Amino acid sequence: MSQGSSARVGRSRGRRFWGVVIYELLWNLRKKKLIGMVIIAFALATLSLALPTLLGGLTGESSVRNPQYVIEGASIGGLGFFLFGLVTAMNSMSSEFEGGTIIPLLTKPVSRTVIFLGKLTGAFLTLVPVYVLLFIYQVIGGTLVYGPQSDLNLVVFVLLGSLLSTTVWIAIVFALGSISRSTLLTALVAFGVFVGLSIVGTTVASFSGQQWVLTYLPGSGATGYTNLTATTSINVTQQGINGTSGATGLGISVSSGTDSIGATLATLVLHPSASVTFFRQVIQIGASGVTTTMVPTYTEPLWFVAAEAILIAAAYVFAFCILSWFFFRRAEVTE
Repeated sequence: MSQGSSARVGRSRGRRFWGVVIYELLWNLRKKKLIGMVIIAFALATLSLALPTLLGGLTGESSVRNPQYVIEGASIGGLGFFLFGLVTAMNSMSSEFEGGTIIPLLTKPVSRTVIFLGKLTGAFLTLVPVYVLLFIYQVIGGTLVYGPQSDLNLVVFVLLGSLLSTTVWIAIVFALGSISRSTLLTALVAFGVFVGLSIVGTTVASFSGQQWVLTYLPGSGATGYTNLTATTSINVTQQGINGTSGATGLGISVSSGTDSIGATLATLVLHPSASVTFFRQVIQIGASGVTTTMVPTYTEPLWFVAAEAILIAAAYVFAFCILSWFFFRRAEVTE
């Protein structure tokens, strides 16, 4: 094949790919669920900004200045990542089969691989402007409510981390939709996975001392603190949190999971030489009441925690996209 013919074939494939991307973008913009989720996200962001001021007005206290509010609180959070990923992707594949719209789509001179990649790209590009607008809104609102913000350059890291965190759930939901070809079943299984990882997995791992397992699962991961050493223990009692072995407090909280990539990257830029100590919880019931002791289990450099979370997220995206593509390519379509 001549170079001219190869170039024409490449341009043709490019046009078909972007045609599918535009189709998916328009499809996502028409989803009332996505619009509703955006409205809810902005409403919750507004509430988190306005509530402290409203409560301060009722109690007569002035609002507290917090120059780190945007960096500490700008992330959408694990539940937000999951919900955005779910509503963006849950019927991207399954509804095509349920509604029969996959038939005219496959009659086009476009391969299933191009259709799959176009749909995946369209789902990701749907999130980008939504997240950008939401973060801009939080920066403006945080400045107005909590005063001038510092380290705003780190918002880019939080934004990119949030997009990667959400893409993990998009890939999982894509795979469920390609396998089940049912929107309802996709949503139910996805919710089951999220609840299981968030509640059951976290509880069992925290009390069994196997928090490291959470690092390799989608979600919030294990939680550690930056200024404690592996020989420090923390007692949590009714009177509060008391450190021993010279600890002055819990320090900066760092999570190792795929849902915390943005915050971990921002913390890494601010504290590049920090280490993170992870704990297991031990509950003791005695005459003085219930005491929970946080016993250190292992310590890792912060840069390693961040790099590991990024690599694990990328691995999940790759693995579930391959799984989704495999089932989509082999799905039988009947009129």
